[in-house]
Amino acid sequence: MAQIRGTAGYNLGNQHPFGVAGPGRQEATNDPSPLDAIRAQTSKIEDWLDTLSDPVRPYLPAIGRFLIVVTFLEDALRIVTQWREQLSYLHDYRRIPNGITHLFLLVNVIAMTISSVLVIARKYSEYAVGGLIGVVITQALGYGLIFDLNFFLRNLSVMGGLLMVLSDSWVRKRFAPAGLPQIDEKDRKMYFQLAGRVLLIFLFVGFVFAGEWSIWRVLVSVIGLVACTMVVVGFKAKWSAVMLVVILSIFNLLVNNFWTLHPHHPQKDFAKYDFFQILSIVGGLLLLVNMGPGQFSVDEKKKVY
Repeated sequence: MAQIRGTAGYNLGNQHPFGVAGPGRQEATNDPSPLDAIRAQTSKIEDWLDTLSDPVRPYLPAIGRFLIVVTFLEDALRIVTQWREQLSYLHDYRRIPNGITHLFLLVNVIAMTISSVLVIARKYSEYAVGGLIGVVITQALGYGLIFDLNFFLRNLSVMGGLLMVLSDSWVRKRFAPAGLPQIDEKDRKMYFQLAGRVLLIFLFVGFVFAGEWSIWRVLVSVIGLVACTMVVVGFKAKWSAVMLVVILSIFNLLVNNFWTLHPHHPQKDFAKYDFFQILSIVGGLLLLVNMGPGQFSVDEKKKVY
């Protein structure tokens, strides 16, 4: 909880050096600063959110992990159900030879399915996360989306969620994965939590600079950018992550409502893709709510002083 720290408030005897009665220094330091007032109010909100989330808290890691990989499971299913269309696009528009197109799609489906199942089951998380990050990179190259800014920002956020999965797995494991420097378990978790926090907010950055402006869009953008900044620096990170979860969930239901579109609508696949990607980023934010921001954060530094 918020509290004023320091040793400047001690005034032995509470007497003025010239013998004149006056306000003690203790009284001066008792006036809360605006930052302390904000901390006190946000702490009350955090306590209220903790009370509300108590029934689902044990399930948050499982829910977060499932939501993070749901976009990969949906993508694997879409490739299988649209196999011919995928082959045609890669061959006719991307000029990839036929045999390589089959291999490309097959490897992607297998990698996404196996890696997603491993993430959900909390097994071999290092290899599963590496496989899914590899899928993101190879798809960006294969489908020619590497220079698409919106795709780039969204997938940075998805990779941020995957890094949160990796950090969460190191809470439970005590060995260093092959190929990584042998650094302390707490240090690795701390660095990956920081990287995950930073990457998670890129989706919202893309949202701010895309689309037409309106009063509601400006209002949501301002609130979201404040929450993103708080997530990055780790100041009231759990509270701000919950705020982003609410904003993104409402946005997802209102904008990416693919179920309302006709089956042959040209935007249906794009809306479905965006819907499940945002679900993955919401999953990363839920892991942040469950684990906290880590040691590289204002919240943790406050506990030291």
